[in-house]
Amino acid sequence: MNWQQKIRHLMGQPIGVSFTNGQGTSGILCDANDGQLYIMEYMYQSQFALKHYDYRMIQDINGFPPCHQQHHHHQQQPLY
Repeated sequence: MNWQQKIRHLMGQPIGVSFTNGQGTSGILCDANDGQLYIMEYMYQSQFALKHYDYRMIQDINGFPPCHQQHHHHQQQPLY
């Protein structure tokens, strides 16, 4: 599926973005228009920034998976 078809399902959701240069980022998908994807990214401390990326830079976008509750069931190993 073309990643652009995922936009409307992922709007307002946390997503991972992979770029054509092999790098990636993550944040909340805020908007998409005029060939630009707008993502609210965390910077540091209490700073967030709305960044925009040209569609041509983007290889794929994916919504975050749900958190798995395995850590509740994980058997604690004894320490020796």
